[in-house]
Amino acid sequence: MIQLIQSRKRHRVFWETLPRRNFDAQPTIENDTTLIVVDPTRTYQTHLGFGGAFSEAAAVMFARTKHQETALDAYFSSTGLGYNLGRCVIHSSDFSPHSRTYIDAGDASLQSFSMHDDDAIIIPFIKRAAEKAKGLWLLASPWSPPAFMKTNQSLYYGGMLKPEFVEVWAAYIVRYLKGMRDRGLDIAAISIQNEPEAIQTWESCLYTIEQETTMVNALHKALSQTNLSCGIVIWDHNRDRVAQRACGVLAHASDKVWGIGHHWYVCEASENLEVVHDLYPDKHILFTEGCVEYSQHALNSGSQEENEWKHGEHYGRNIIKDSLHHTEGFIDWNLFLDEVGGPNHVENFCEAPIMIDRTTGALMYQPSYYFIGHFSKHIRPGAKRIHLSLSVTDNVHATSYKNPDGSVVVVVQNEGSIKQVVLYMAGQPLNLSLPDRSITTLIF
Repeated sequence: MIQLIQSRKRHRVFWETLPRRNFDAQPTIENDTTLIVVDPTRTYQTHLGFGGAFSEAAAVMFARTKHQETALDAYFSSTGLGYNLGRCVIHSSDFSPHSRTYIDAGDASLQSFSMHDDDAIIIPFIKRAAEKAKGLWLLASPWSPPAFMKTNQSLYYGGMLKPEFVEVWAAYIVRYLKGMRDRGLDIAAISIQNEPEAIQTWESCLYTIEQETTMVNALHKALSQTNLSCGIVIWDHNRDRVAQRACGVLAHASDKVWGIGHHWYVCEASENLEVVHDLYPDKHILFTEGCVEYSQHALNSGSQEENEWKHGEHYGRNIIKDSLHHTEGFIDWNLFLDEVGGPNHVENFCEAPIMIDRTTGALMYQPSYYFIGHFSKHIRPGAKRIHLSLSVTDNVHATSYKNPDGSVVVVVQNEGSIKQVVLYMAGQPLNLSLPDRSITTLIF
């Protein structure tokens, strides 16, 4: 029997379990029927998992709620989203109450290095999650080296790492990795720089292809002198230039790079990931950050209910498109934020799948939370993406996986009006009617 779980905008229904189905004897096909064909024998990338970021803002809000156990279960338990991935920030980002580093200003010796500020709420937050998600896989990313190491002498507004500080910065990162291990948290992968082509009014740093290659070599050398096992991730920025940056760095440092990170801002050109995979099929491709704007301007552009549902659709569509182009895992941005999208020290407010009211501590689940769950609750780590073809239909997106236990999961998102669909699983037809503005998970 086929299981069906559905969420739909009409009446705001989430994760409704529909009556189980058998395959149909014959397909019902009209001129406007959407056809989906799934072939479980043709496999692609192995699925790493889903997760979110342990930003300082998320830690602040987690510390403020009285519903901590519920909040953790919502993300990291089998009854919640089943997250098994996470992202950590090296010192601070815009989603911190204030900017900081782990050393005193100008300390190139790193003698003052201390993670004391992280120990207050960030480390306990990650450890609590790790108790729920056994084997929690962690990626760490820096937003900026300390100001004195940069050409503009500031954590903000881009700037570049001075050549004379490349090895010092690599040593700083290694100290962070050792510090996390000493605290019982192993970092599985480290990205060279968050968004290395972005000049931001918050923590940021620019790297050319050549500069990122130099940093890869320096960090790989520093890591090789320790007993740390940590993969190096490059790019960690938008898909629009992922092929050029990845291939530019990998042409000179392929043996030192574990994988490529990408974000969803600027464009949805997941097809660019195909170029990277075709040239370097042994490299892992990972979605490392995405969120949607939660400013008052954005909310005023339409009804809140409509905007929130669009945000959920944005998550679902991007997960599907990235999965079809060899992305192995999906790490969302902040796990928790307050009801206005902070704290953020430059007021760059965004949405999180779970937001927390600062006054009451109540958990506020957004549609994006449920959209993620249509994938993360059912596609398990170790699953293989399997072949799926779809007749060209506006606003319909779909992907499919085969789990280690042999079950097959298909997720279909319909962003338009009611659609009649015939889904063929290994040649057997299933007639479906997809409600308008809906997402459906089928388990075979």
